[in-house]
Amino acid sequence: MAGSTAPLHLDALGPGGPYRTQARETVHDVTGRPVAELSVVPRLYVRRALAALRRAETPPLDERTAALAEAGRLFATAVIDGMSVERYEHTVARVSGLPVSVVRQATGTLATGLAGAYGFACQARPRGSRDVSAGAGTARWIRRGAVLSVLVAGNHPAIHTQWVEALALGYRVAVRPSRREPLSAHRLVTALHEAGFGTDHVVLLPTDHGVADELVAGGDLALVYGGDTVVDKYGSGTTVLPHGPGRSKILITADTDFTRHLDTIADSIGAHAGASCTNATAVFVEGDPAPVAEAVADRLARLPSLPPEHDDAALPVQRLDEARNLEKYVRAEAAGATALLGGDTLVDDLGDGAAVLRPAVFRVDRADAPQTRLEMPFPCAWIAPWSRADGLGPLRDTLVLTALTSDHRLVSRLLDEPTIRNLHVGDHPTHVLTPGLPHDGYFGEFLMRGKTFTPPPAP
Repeated sequence: MAGSTAPLHLDALGPGGPYRTQARETVHDVTGRPVAELSVVPRLYVRRALAALRRAETPPLDERTAALAEAGRLFATAVIDGMSVERYEHTVARVSGLPVSVVRQATGTLATGLAGAYGFACQARPRGSRDVSAGAGTARWIRRGAVLSVLVAGNHPAIHTQWVEALALGYRVAVRPSRREPLSAHRLVTALHEAGFGTDHVVLLPTDHGVADELVAGGDLALVYGGDTVVDKYGSGTTVLPHGPGRSKILITADTDFTRHLDTIADSIGAHAGASCTNATAVFVEGDPAPVAEAVADRLARLPSLPPEHDDAALPVQRLDEARNLEKYVRAEAAGATALLGGDTLVDDLGDGAAVLRPAVFRVDRADAPQTRLEMPFPCAWIAPWSRADGLGPLRDTLVLTALTSDHRLVSRLLDEPTIRNLHVGDHPTHVLTPGLPHDGYFGEFLMRGKTFTPPPAP
């Protein structure tokens, strides 16, 4: 935001267009400087917006796919609300603390995701629903409802690539942006409106936590991001899809020379500034974990401490007081572990009220150590011993597992384990997911269902 001092106005984007409320929340950058004023809407406004979404008619498929592709182009290239893409990326880096290179990559990911949203969503379509023959019964793939509510996280801009698939499938969508980083959601919804989606097809509804529950209850379905409390709250239902911590992991078996895979291991931990749910937070080693821990610590220690808008930045930045509080928490949780990196300090003061979160590598003494379930918003890895006697228990509850092994029987067991949602074998970093393949299952599996349709007999 070089050359600009006035805070941005991030209005709610409702069925009647932009709406600036009296109740606003200040969005700060990593130094604590005010950057934007976010309008926060009341409960009644949410109810009226959801009612407008229900009354709206879904545009034809060809119009939806064209509008999504155009929105992706606008998001990645256009001046939106007076903000160029370069200024947007710089501002998001300053607000979120993510390196600007990560934000730029997310911009491209979003553009690709919007353009391919319908095709990606249809990867979940049952094969039987494609069988159409004149005069015979067939299966149709239909929406489970009309309105999807989304409570978005603010850890990474690319998170928005998921919910746009609902627009591609014909849902109307209400988005509650993260109050930590609302700029990406605001830019995306504005781009969707400019590309042709009606203001009664997709809305942006910043709310407080109490009204957020109303938003979830008011949609036919809901997608909610959060921690373990969110999973515990919604996990047993059928109309809310909760996305909680990733707890992604790496397994290195005794038949593997880890030195040949050090790039994959370090990249899995440190890429995207360690802020993604697909970053590895635990590494399990069959045998002595000490050499692995030492090599990973040496590699991550080379990452520079730089402000987030610097082109070479690779680590996250937070306000200094927040960074020190996080450091205290990590130190308390690391009691009994051996620090290979980060033992002296995790906080590198930049001198302007902001601080870089330096990488941390800890070695624990058993596979079921509770620290292996911790997920931090920076590169923080717990290296643990693992044996065949430990079994799959320590590896469960994992969004992504990269297995560095040549044991085919073990791979088969890992593939069959339902709580390991994605499995990579060999040099494939945990954070690299292929467009069109499931992230945490196909989103279309949640949004859609098969329905038998028998047309009238031919005359």
